[in-house]
Amino acid sequence: MEIDNLMSVATTDGTYNFSKRFSNYKDFFIKHNGLIFSKLGIGTFNKEPYKEENYVFEYIAGIKEAILNGINLIDTASNYRYGQSEKEIGVALKELFDESKVKREELIICSKGGFISLSYPFPKNPYIWIEENIIKTNLANSEDIELDQHCMTPDFLEWSCKESLKRVGVDSFDIYYLHNPEMQLLKLKEEAFYKKIEKIFERFEKLADEGLFRYYGVAVWNGFISKEMENISLEKLVHIAKKVGGENHRFKYIQTPFNMAKTDIYTMPTQSVNGQSCTLLQSAYRLGIGVITSSSLLQMNLFHKSFSAETGAVLDNSMKLESDIQLALQFVRSTPSIISSLFGSKVPVHIRHNCKISTIKSTPQSRYNLLYRL
Repeated sequence: MEIDNLMSVATTDGTYNFSKRFSNYKDFFIKHNGLIFSKLGIGTFNKEPYKEENYVFEYIAGIKEAILNGINLIDTASNYRYGQSEKEIGVALKELFDESKVKREELIICSKGGFISLSYPFPKNPYIWIEENIIKTNLANSEDIELDQHCMTPDFLEWSCKESLKRVGVDSFDIYYLHNPEMQLLKLKEEAFYKKIEKIFERFEKLADEGLFRYYGVAVWNGFISKEMENISLEKLVHIAKKVGGENHRFKYIQTPFNMAKTDIYTMPTQSVNGQSCTLLQSAYRLGIGVITSSSLLQMNLFHKSFSAETGAVLDNSMKLESDIQLALQFVRSTPSIISSLFGSKVPVHIRHNCKISTIKSTPQSRYNLLYRL
């Protein structure tokens, strides 16, 4: 059974109508799988979730500002601030929907499952919480849980997805990712790992049929670019998706870090397709998988010192950009074969500043490639 109510997910017409509101933007929207994506997406990750200061701010104003400034890709995960990020996206969306500022079908909303999201305020004993909420409910057993934080049984992932939908307050996600599966690759070893992936993809195809999400994907940190034991083969994932879902499978996206300091997906041959070594971006292109990148600003660690004048001249020969942050976003936005790149921000004025890269065109590939010689 396919999704009956297409208005519960992003649509071709909806995302196209959204992009038309920003017709003055340059090279800021791209079409993939019939949807129009903004080249920048807003993310809601914040490191070290146990710290109390992680909960004295909110993303509500930032999410609203991003959407009102032309960003229609919203990314989160069940464990980001232990569900608080998802809840705040839900508040922001409800306010915008109620004010008729945007429609659900204009937005591409994504979440992830794999990490165990406790609850906030934190339980006094996380181990008891896991025992009562995960193990005793038969979502997983103790052997399925890695480092007391990661679980990827099909039952747990289905439950996690449904909980995320409740927090965000939508009927369906547009993309739902399996989150950092490489965390369990070393423990499971390769053969058992891909067998587990097959069971997960089989469940994900079923959940897509039921309307919990339109497409699914895999989001990693090192999984596609590591040369060591954490490396995941994108070709094998596509083969598994075709096995369980046929040629019309819903495995359509991957998410991976990419920024000016972490360029492996563009430069390093960590993948293989039909026996030929290639980069992750080349592999994804050949296999028909869309790439969305994360960590565009490397949690602001890119800016310990100013970029060189040569970098600025290559990325922005019009001299219209105002900061190294804008240059870093111009870099990821201009990379060939990337659909959209995520950045995290809570402050509306910062989001408006970031979106000013829409006033110039993306850097042509011939000039972009000069960056790798600097």
